[in-house]
Amino acid sequence: MSPTPTHFSPLARLLHWTMAPLIVAMLFIGVGMVGSVSRAHNTLIAIHKPLGIALLLLVVLRVGVRLTHGSPPLPADMATPQRIAAKASHLVLYVLMAAMPLIGWAMLSAAGYPVTLYGPLHLPPIAPQNVELFAVLRALHTWLAYALFATVLLHLAAALFHGLIRRDGVFSSMARGGR
Repeated sequence: MSPTPTHFSPLARLLHWTMAPLIVAMLFIGVGMVGSVSRAHNTLIAIHKPLGIALLLLVVLRVGVRLTHGSPPLPADMATPQRIAAKASHLVLYVLMAAMPLIGWAMLSAAGYPVTLYGPLHLPPIAPQNVELFAVLRALHTWLAYALFATVLLHLAAALFHGLIRRDGVFSSMARGGR
C-alpha cells in the first residue's frame, strides 16, 4: 500500500487543468449550438462532437489516475458536512463528465447522425435509431448540461473558499501540487 499523497500527482493536475477549460468551452459551445441557426451552427457541431469524445477519453484516463494515485486527504479540521459535500460533489463531477459525452453520442445515434471525429473517421452508433429515444436523450443531455454547469460553479466556489478564506492548502494541492 502506497502512502497517502499530500498533493495531486502531476498527471492529475495536468488532466484537471486541461479538462477544466475544455468543459467550460463545451458548455458554451453547446449553448451557442442550440441557439444558432446561422452558418456557425455547423462549425459549432463540428467542434462539439470530437471535443466531447476527447473529454470522454480524458475522464476515463482521469478516473484511472485518481484510482491509482489517490488524492490528498481533506484538512482534519474540516466539518463532516463539508467532507461529505466535497466527496459527493467530486463524484457528481466525474459522473457528469462521463455521462455527458456518452449521452450525446447515444442521442446522435438515436437520431441517425454519425459522430464524426475527423474527416471520414466516425464512431459506431451506441443506441438504436429511434425518434422517441432521441427526444428523451436530447432533453437529458440539456438538463445534465445545466447540472454540470452548476456543479462546476460550486466546485469553483469551493476552490476559492479553500484558497482565499480557509487557506488550508486544498486549492494549492491542485494548483501547484503542494500544501
